[in-house]
Amino acid sequence: MENNPSSAAATLRITEIFYSLQGESRTAGYATVFIRLTGCPLRCDYCDTTYAFKGGSTMSFDDIVAEVKKYKTRYITVTGGEPLVQKNCLALLTLLCDQGYEVSLETSGALDISRVDKRVSRVMDLKTPASGEESRNLYSNIEQLNEHDQLKFVICDRNDYEWAVNKLDQYKLLSRCEVFFSSSHQQLKPQQLADWILEDQLMVRFQLQLHKYLWDDEPGR
Repeated sequence: MENNPSSAAATLRITEIFYSLQGESRTAGYATVFIRLTGCPLRCDYCDTTYAFKGGSTMSFDDIVAEVKKYKTRYITVTGGEPLVQKNCLALLTLLCDQGYEVSLETSGALDISRVDKRVSRVMDLKTPASGEESRNLYSNIEQLNEHDQLKFVICDRNDYEWAVNKLDQYKLLSRCEVFFSSSHQQLKPQQLADWILEDQLMVRFQLQLHKYLWDDEPGR
């Protein structure tokens, strides 16, 4: 299917649709509708959404949009799993943009992002060594990033931090898009990561996963 939202027969496998505060990224703190797609080819060691690897329910685009419209917010995040595993994800992103929503896509960075609607803010990971999935990084995606996009590093330890700092320089990431450093929950103390960033005077944005502190990582929150 091309990036065309007009197909009445279009469906996606959905794990959940829920309304909560955005816990990370540049819209952290805003009330947001999350559309969590089912399926992911990666198995990151720190993954907190393993329940989205399989199962879910098949939903039409009409049903997805109807669910989204129950909530009074302009922000929508399409997440996973890995949303881009499902080819119809591209058409859903375009449809949501056409309806006036501010849309972000959370993606692992392992799949091509070039066909994602340019109105979407692509929140892309670069997987660090401690994730166990460093080899899955599709580095050609970096050339696609622009100031509308966001790049995230989940840092588990000092080696991850130094690896990420090296990538900042190697790919001139700070000149491409906004860059976030986040400590892996319960693996690296946030204060430690904050201290490293300050010591090295990095112009990255430190972030906490707000939802994990508010709701203790409860699914659907």
